[in-house]
This record gives sequence, C-alpha cells and structure tokens, in this order.
Amino acid sequence: MSFTIEFVSPEAVLYSGEGTQVIARTRGGGEIAFLAGHEPFIGSLEPSEVRVTEEAGVVRSFAVRSGFVSVTGASVTVLSDQAVPSEDINADEARADLAQAQEELRSNEHDPYALQNQRWAQLRVDLSATA
Repeated sequence: MSFTIEFVSPEAVLYSGEGTQVIARTRGGGEIAFLAGHEPFIGSLEPSEVRVTEEAGVVRSFAVRSGFVSVTGASVTVLSDQAVPSEDINADEARADLAQAQEELRSNEHDPYALQNQRWAQLRVDLSATA
C-alpha cells in the first residue's frame, strides 16, 4: 500500500509523490518508520537524513535541517525551513559551511547556533558523499 508524501518549506513544496515508507529521526524518539495506515503522529525532527521509499522501490534521501513530521493514515508531510534532496547538495558549499561552523566553535565551543550549523553542514557533507 502506498500513501502521499510531501516535503514543504515556507517557499514551496520541495517534493510530492507516492511512496511506501518514510524513515525520519525525531527529537528524543530516535529513528522511526512510517508505513501506510500508520496511526496519526506529529514529531519534531532533528537535523538528519529522511529516507523515502517510492512506489517503484527507489529510495530517495533528503537532508532536513529541522522541522516537523505529520502523519495520517494516508499521508506523511515533512515541514522544514531547510530540506534538500541528497542529489542536489552542493558538496563544496557544505564543506565551506562546515569549516566556518568549526571556526566559530573554536572561539566558543558551546555556541548553540554554531553547533546547529555544524550538524547541518556535516549532514550535507555526509549525504553528498553517498549521492
């Protein structure tokens, strides 16, 4: 059985399709898989990879900075201010962002914004290597 999957940002719908599974990492809940008919669920997402298995069995990977996942029996919606398909990640830009975040952390290793930027950049670097 398949269901509708959408990635939505404030600017646009980044992805819309039919799939059989979505795997996401929620804050405090770890990685969770959603299948058709899943009970209703709303969760906050950590910066992480979200994997979508499309109807044809193709697995698509998305880097998601943060946001929310909303699940009904018939759909999964990922709401995020920043999400990008792994194949669209600019590896050079991600490495530059990682270097900048690491430089910021040298002066203040507990800076929450720099830590968040480092996690986002590292995620994109990691996913660009597998795309």
